[in-house]
Amino acid sequence: MAHQYRPPAWLRSGHVQSVWPALFRKVHLQDPVAEVLATDDKDELHLDWYRQGSGRLAVISHGLEGHSRRPYVRGLARALLAEGWDVLAWNFRSCGGVMNHQPRFYHSGATEDLRRVVDHGLAQGYQTVFLSGFSMGGNLTLLYLGEQSERVDSRICGAVAYSVPCDLAGSADKLALPSRKIYMQRFLKDLRVKMAEKAQKFPDLIDVSGFESIRSFHDFDERYTAPLHGFKSAEDYWEQCSALGKLRHIRVPALMINAADDPFLSPACFPESPSVLGAHVSMDAPKWGGHVGFVEHGHGGFYWSERRALAFLQGVV
Repeated sequence: MAHQYRPPAWLRSGHVQSVWPALFRKVHLQDPVAEVLATDDKDELHLDWYRQGSGRLAVISHGLEGHSRRPYVRGLARALLAEGWDVLAWNFRSCGGVMNHQPRFYHSGATEDLRRVVDHGLAQGYQTVFLSGFSMGGNLTLLYLGEQSERVDSRICGAVAYSVPCDLAGSADKLALPSRKIYMQRFLKDLRVKMAEKAQKFPDLIDVSGFESIRSFHDFDERYTAPLHGFKSAEDYWEQCSALGKLRHIRVPALMINAADDPFLSPACFPESPSVLGAHVSMDAPKWGGHVGFVEHGHGGFYWSERRALAFLQGVV
């Protein structure tokens, strides 16, 4: 069954699962139609549309330092297209190869940007909208739905979120461990390039001198994310933007899928209590899967995570 995930023995490692798709997965999919969506603060969001004349739309949010054409986004898009959905995959500010215009960039609680994308999709006349997100995009998706709560548009039918760091502080602690150094170095390498570009444009606001001393998200979020986005500190940012405390306010069917061997997630990212999950959120915690992995061979080229999403949608649409 789709909800049972048992990979071959060589894939029963959270680290292997986390890197394998990025290195080896190729998803063959039609080229999307690009669109630039303006924001109220004179910035822009870059969107990828996959349209086939459906009345149903899926909106996909990528992960930290990802973009709308990563294999995990395209894999889910391909699965949804095969089931008759239109797909809108969007890029966070500064992602997708285009630097945004404002000093701010993206963060785990930028629900105003997701709201703008969802509202733009609804304005196209779709009668049913499904939301999905990976990692940071998963937190953003669930946080958005928790904030909307009773006000959520009746056309939004549900959501699936994968590898969700819904406890941002605990996940930052996890990634600060010496055993996670290789992941942290990769994130910081990419972020350093972006902050250097922003420092050139906004030298009075952003300074990258001494960036090499940054070793963790504790350091990065304290120095950049928090002040650029109006938070008092990294801790304030994590507290306000973690989806964990908002799950019980969600009012549409939502599925959170976090693998038990995910090297990025803290224990709090695996809530079981109905008082935390609320009445509408369910939790899958397969033994294997890593971070945005869930690799599977056969099944038409679809990964387990994609088949699980389609099975969930059958129950809510």
